[in-house]
Amino acid sequence: MALKIYLAGPDVFLREAESVGRKKLQMCQEFGFEGLFPLDKDKDVGRDAAGIFRANCDLMRQADIGLFNLTPFRGPSADVGTVFELGFMFAQGKPVNGYANAAPTYLGRVAEVFGPLDESDPSPRDRDGHTVENFGLYDNLMIVRAIADSGGVLTAVEARDGSVGAPLAALDAFRACLAALRERNAGGALETAASSRRKGAS
Repeated sequence: MALKIYLAGPDVFLREAESVGRKKLQMCQEFGFEGLFPLDKDKDVGRDAAGIFRANCDLMRQADIGLFNLTPFRGPSADVGTVFELGFMFAQGKPVNGYANAAPTYLGRVAEVFGPLDESDPSPRDRDGHTVENFGLYDNLMIVRAIADSGGVLTAVEARDGSVGAPLAALDAFRACLAALRERNAGGALETAASSRRKGAS
């Protein structure tokens, strides 16, 4: 049985969200996984916020693995809804994985979005005088450590011009993450862990 991967990210806000979703589902199949794209479920509940929330939580409970598009969205960090879902699946003891379209550190992106940082103190501060995390990580430590501690992977690959939904869809990074997951599952490690979790939940 193919492992089910919940596909989360700001992709759902793209004008071409449906075509991006279909492409990612197809790519999951190519790598031997079954993708679960939340937009498919959203259509069934229309524009009802509570319905969308419950449907997506249900999809995450069905999934064995979470794969999250952490490409910065409306700021220097990942989409807030995506981060909630990453935490939701991490709390269920499921492997969470991330991918993004560029590799700068969180600190660098904060400076890029909000202007030069004040580095006169040991900890850098933004233009409002607030401390900025400086651990050399891709994003907030809670995101990156959740991925690492769950046994997941985080891939960052710069998006190519002209790819579907570029740069937000981050298809090249998505493919790289799927390849890493398939390699990890070569010996059946992910399937064994998923099977154990299913038994524990029953």
